[in-house]
Amino acid sequence: MKLSRRLSSLKPSSTVAVMNKAKALTAQGVKVLNFSAGEPDFNSPEKAKRALIASVEANNTKYLPTAGDPETRKLLAELATSRNAIPACTPDHVLITCGVKMGLYLVAQGLFDVAAPGEPQQEFVLPVPSWVSFAPIAELAGAKVVPIETTAATGFKMTPQQLKAAITPRTRAVLINSPSNPCSTMYTPAELEALAAVIDEAARTIAPDLAVIADELYQHIVFGDTPFKAVGSIASIAPRVITVSGPGKSFAMTGWRIGWVITSGPGGKAFIDGLIKLQGQTVTAVPGFVLAGVRAALTECQADLDGFKKQFAERAEVMYSSLKAIPGLKLAKPEGAFYAFPDIGVYLGKSTPAGQKLSTAAEFATALLETKQVAVVPGEDFGGCGISCIRMSFACSTDQIKEGCRRLAEFVAELK
Repeated sequence: MKLSRRLSSLKPSSTVAVMNKAKALTAQGVKVLNFSAGEPDFNSPEKAKRALIASVEANNTKYLPTAGDPETRKLLAELATSRNAIPACTPDHVLITCGVKMGLYLVAQGLFDVAAPGEPQQEFVLPVPSWVSFAPIAELAGAKVVPIETTAATGFKMTPQQLKAAITPRTRAVLINSPSNPCSTMYTPAELEALAAVIDEAARTIAPDLAVIADELYQHIVFGDTPFKAVGSIASIAPRVITVSGPGKSFAMTGWRIGWVITSGPGGKAFIDGLIKLQGQTVTAVPGFVLAGVRAALTECQADLDGFKKQFAERAEVMYSSLKAIPGLKLAKPEGAFYAFPDIGVYLGKSTPAGQKLSTAAEFATALLETKQVAVVPGEDFGGCGISCIRMSFACSTDQIKEGCRRLAEFVAELK
């Protein structure tokens, strides 16, 4: 069976690949310290689980409206307004999707067109390193990815000057991910305002169809000095902002596969209407009984959320201090989400005691897994300076963090 060119050129997710390899080794009886997982190690809140079970028992097992049930859409619109200060947001500006990744896929399909013969490709401005699926999702929709390089020294954040230089008449969308995966850093409110000023000016001059995709999946997992600010709350660009989020990371509900897309204003409603048509031609709708648990999480589980965040803050400090103690590693201090993204470039080109030369982050990660049973994600697929980095999730116990970093320190000390 011949595969389409579109899928033949599509790379698998490196984060999923490493996680699967670590799980396979674990199934064989190998005790692996897994730092690849992009999900909390906590259980979903009890109130959320009980609400879901009660909904199933009440036989809420039929098709929902494609955009989601009115009750949950109304709640999400209210929270977008009251907590995130997104203006002109009603239930009609909300689409509930089968996970945030599906939401991003729908958004890309709604924004980008495949270039007709003789037309230039529409462009997607993407600060890198970035989550491994942002670029492929945009490329599948026909976009040309325009990367903006960031580094640990700048907190992995693009500057207004970089953004201005990247936007052209062909730019269709800019991605802002704060807090960030894989870097766990975030933009300050002042930095977001400065980026918004660039976007507003570009939209009024050279890129009238410019949109902003705000991935705010980690908005509740913030533990640094920087307060979270929703991009869609900035009045000058609010009608251009498409916010994508969900409960998976914050409430330890990754396997529930629920996300949402939120817009504002007349243009935002028209955009959501278009995505509803697309969802209707793909997954139809999300499971209705799941949304009872999502509503419970959002309205009744603040104590769980606070507890999760407190533990992530403690783990972030242990991870950061442990990695900083390893000679040669460079990294930015985590401020949100649950990742560290150290640059291991000083060790590339060296060899293991067995004589294996480690030329890439992927080779480094493979050798670390095979010799020390520590699973990390190599940074190549995150783009930019990720080529010499690894991602380590601290969604695990502090004991595991300390032992994993000890083994990492031992591993690099043995390289020659």
